[in-house]
Amino acid sequence: MRALVRNLFLSVSVFLLSMATVFAAQPQYYMQKTDVWTAKDFAFHTGDVFPELRIGYTTLGDPAHEAVLILHGTTGSGSKMLGKDFGGELFLDGQVLDARKYYIILPDAIGTGASSKPSDGLRAAFPQYNYDDMVSAQYRLVTEGLGVKHLRVIIGNSMGGMQTWLWGIRYPEFMDALVPMASMPIEMSGRNWMMRKFISESIRRDPAWQGGNYTEQPAVTQFTSVFYGLATNGGSQALQKLAPTSDAADAVIEKRLNVPFTMDTNDFLYQWESSKDYNPKNLENIRAHVLVINSADDERNPPSLGVMERELPRIQHAALYLIPESEETVGHGTTARAKWWKKQFAEFLQAVPAQNMPNEN
Repeated sequence: MRALVRNLFLSVSVFLLSMATVFAAQPQYYMQKTDVWTAKDFAFHTGDVFPELRIGYTTLGDPAHEAVLILHGTTGSGSKMLGKDFGGELFLDGQVLDARKYYIILPDAIGTGASSKPSDGLRAAFPQYNYDDMVSAQYRLVTEGLGVKHLRVIIGNSMGGMQTWLWGIRYPEFMDALVPMASMPIEMSGRNWMMRKFISESIRRDPAWQGGNYTEQPAVTQFTSVFYGLATNGGSQALQKLAPTSDAADAVIEKRLNVPFTMDTNDFLYQWESSKDYNPKNLENIRAHVLVINSADDERNPPSLGVMERELPRIQHAALYLIPESEETVGHGTTARAKWWKKQFAEFLQAVPAQNMPNEN
């Protein structure tokens, strides 16, 4: 009996120690709060109206401070921006967006996190939302839900970067600064859309999808996700370093295909299809100071297209910081690691004039 108790005590002690190690490794943020706000009678661009649209969100810091909006990428969530590589480089004590000095808002886009999504029950009858709908929901959360009248800066990555451009066009006086990352201010097109269309067609052509009314998650979804991830992310030099032989490359693919895929297929499909009509027209409307941050090895937004050289002169205050390619950068995913650009961002933000407008908190 004593041996049993001793072994049980040791097991519990090891478990608690391991859990303490896990939590110690995660950044601890000031005044972190997670909640859901409901937007009444939310109108989608399709004409559909939801009596109640849920919008999940996380906030850090005191609502009385200057507000910062952080927008995540496709299939992500606001809370996923709090990992050590992003939030852990920006929001901790003494960092450029110290949560003790700023009110940081991280919403879940429509279709992700705690926000309303097809898997709630409507499945393929859920409205075909787009980026404009996401921005409308974010704006209502920020203004109606949180009482914020003005933002110091919006930082968006990938899908969030594209939405950052839309914010600047639609609400030009609402923020001091914009930092769109891993994105371009042009219509969704070229290889960027072709690869997304491949995701859509792979799922919709699979008999197992059953028009969105499947009883088991179609296996094609995980395969498509892994294929798209390797084809449009990772960086050429980094992947070559990771897989210098065909056997090593096989091992990478095998490992990724064996990672459990937990996202609902309709939710996944809707997220990628939501980018189809992205088209940030009227860049001249933007009044905020803009710092574009892209990486030289971004597979989805290649600098060789010359988009920034052509489009940025249309904005009164705009600059580009292009992260150089190396074996350490990871293509489209590079900007998700704030270490590559936090210095340039800090210098940019310090130089942007602030409009100090009190929030309703």
